[in-house]
Parts: sequence; C-alpha cells; structure tokens
Amino acid sequence: MATSAERGRQVRSRLLQAAADLVAEQGWNAVSTRMVAERAGVAPGLVHYHFASLPALLTEAAVQVMETVVEGAAQGLSEARTAAQALELMLADLDRYPGDDPASRLVSEAMLAAGRDEGLRTAMAGLLERFRARLGDRLAAQGVPDPRRTAAVLAAALDGMMLHRTLDPELTSTAVAPVLGRLLQDGTPGTAQEGHP
Repeated sequence: MATSAERGRQVRSRLLQAAADLVAEQGWNAVSTRMVAERAGVAPGLVHYHFASLPALLTEAAVQVMETVVEGAAQGLSEARTAAQALELMLADLDRYPGDDPASRLVSEAMLAAGRDEGLRTAMAGLLERFRARLGDRLAAQGVPDPRRTAAVLAAALDGMMLHRTLDPELTSTAVAPVLGRLLQDGTPGTAQEGHP
C-alpha cells in the first residue's frame, strides 16, 4: 500500500501532466484550477495544496516538458565527436516535434505567456542559460570561434525551428542543417567565409 508521501507525489505528478496537456489543448490563459483538478481526477483544493498558485503549477508543468525537449537535444552534445555532428544530432532530435504535437504547442504557449509572467520567464531563462552553457562548452572544445555567442544564436535558431514548424512543417533538420552548419565554420580557407574580410 502506498504511503501518504507516495500518494502525494502521485497526485502532484497527475496535476503536472494534466496542466501540461490542458495548456497544449486549450491555451495558457484558458486553463483553470477546476479544469486541471478534473483532468487529474482530484478535488480542486489539492491543486492549491501542492502548488502555491495556478500560475506556479502551469510554470512547473511547462518547464518540465521543456526540460525533456532540451535534454533530448542536449544528448547529442555528449555523443558527438565534432561540432557539426552535435548540430546534426540536435536537429534530428527536434524532428520528433513536428509542430502540431502537444510539446510544440505547449512551448509556443509558454513562450507567449513568459512575456507577461515573470516567474515563467525566469524559469525559462534559467533553462535556456543552462542549455546555452552546455552547447557553448561543446563548441569551445571543438574550436568553434566565439562559442558563447554562437551557442546563443544556435539555441535561438533551434527555438525558432520549433515555433515555426507550426506554420511550416517542412522546416526539418534536412532543410536547416546546411544553413546552421555555416555558423560553425571558422573562416579558414575552404569554408564559406573564404574571401570575406
């Protein structure tokens, strides 16, 4: 038989999953405490028992999903032998999110909501900073010039891919890899930068 603490963790997990599902289905601002409780199969009072507020629940649910997305992309960083291979693996991982899936819709909703919700913005900025640092470290180890700024631009491009796929499902790793790959070229003879000052 589950202990009280285990039951509490199960309820909390169900609330987070229900919140993530509802944001993807209904939109950030349409989700209510009652809706989350009903979807999770618990009394509405348990939402506020486990979370300080509905925005706190939605923020944690969104960041949890985004951490999964980021971790999948970042996995390629540890497996890759070159910066170009790391980029290819990250882009290929993003192909799992075609734009009309729940994770893509949740990320789009969270990005919009972050402009109005300081707690969400802070949480997402922290997640982004950690990913940029990991990417920057990998690029630096591979000798990519200006690795921190290159990491920031690549991270923004990856986010943009995920957001734009809602409108353009053809924006896949095959289409994007050659373009983003140019960012990793160092300007030595034989690269696309040759002949430029």
